[in-house]
Amino acid sequence: MNNLIITSKFLILVLIISACSGGSSDLDNPRRGTVTIAADESFKPLVDALTGAYEGIYPEAHFKIDYKPEQQTVLQFLQDSARIVFTTRKLTEKETEIIKNKKTALKQQHIAIDGLAIVVSKANSDSLMTLAELKGIFEGKITNWSQLPGSNQTGLITLVFDDANASNLNFIREKFKIKDIKNLRLIASGSNEKVISDVKSNPLYLGFIGVNWIGDGHSVISEKLSKGLNVFGISNKDKPDSLSDYYQPFQKGLEFRNYPLSRDVYILSLEGYSGLGGGMMTYIARDVGGLIIQKMGLIPTIRYPRSVEIRTGKNF
Repeated sequence: MNNLIITSKFLILVLIISACSGGSSDLDNPRRGTVTIAADESFKPLVDALTGAYEGIYPEAHFKIDYKPEQQTVLQFLQDSARIVFTTRKLTEKETEIIKNKKTALKQQHIAIDGLAIVVSKANSDSLMTLAELKGIFEGKITNWSQLPGSNQTGLITLVFDDANASNLNFIREKFKIKDIKNLRLIASGSNEKVISDVKSNPLYLGFIGVNWIGDGHSVISEKLSKGLNVFGISNKDKPDSLSDYYQPFQKGLEFRNYPLSRDVYILSLEGYSGLGGGMMTYIARDVGGLIIQKMGLIPTIRYPRSVEIRTGKNF
């Protein structure tokens, strides 16, 4: 009887140890596991490039990417249905308080400077605009292309965004303090790629996209999307003196934030241990993730360290 009791206790102990071991092995780490990422669709080329490169290094690491408008991605993050999120902003005080109440570790890392690109069909000759003119469009003061001096079109301006709740429109509304958009001639195409195709087909459309969709000069897809588009140069000056006062949303205009519609990109993570989300953040901060960001046409905020050896041919 005593032997039976001892044996039973031993079996129970083994089961407990096995259960604990199995639970810990289910945790992801920087090299293996599966986590969900939520990201605004305007960053799809960037997120695809970063996650694809990471999975290429670590074949057992997998990212389930959910592309939604930014407000929905943040909601996913707060509801614990996404471990990592790519956004144009940090969490608000109210959102941060929700995370604190859950006693979960929050990490917010500024990874890049991005630009909101304004695009129009090649059939429309206009490619320069002042920030004041753009604000006038969203305030309803400028409604016809004939009111813009560089356009060869006459007709109502139609604003084309990916989604009414996405980061692109939210950024513009915050920039110009626009509270009501009901009276604007505005359509939501459903995606940044669809914005591009819609703009190409109608010279009266003014489109707004994340510049990483057309910023990778070595990408066949990026080149294809860029073909047939004019990308606007924007000036902070109401009365620009020359073409040098206009900046486009590419690296020359983004680096020192001369482009008036430059914005930030953050990666947020909820991890209380060294997991796959932390691995991705480290990859961007310390490894070649910064080079990928740069390749996509953005400015990495954490530069990839390079060692340069100079040979002079002389002995010192």
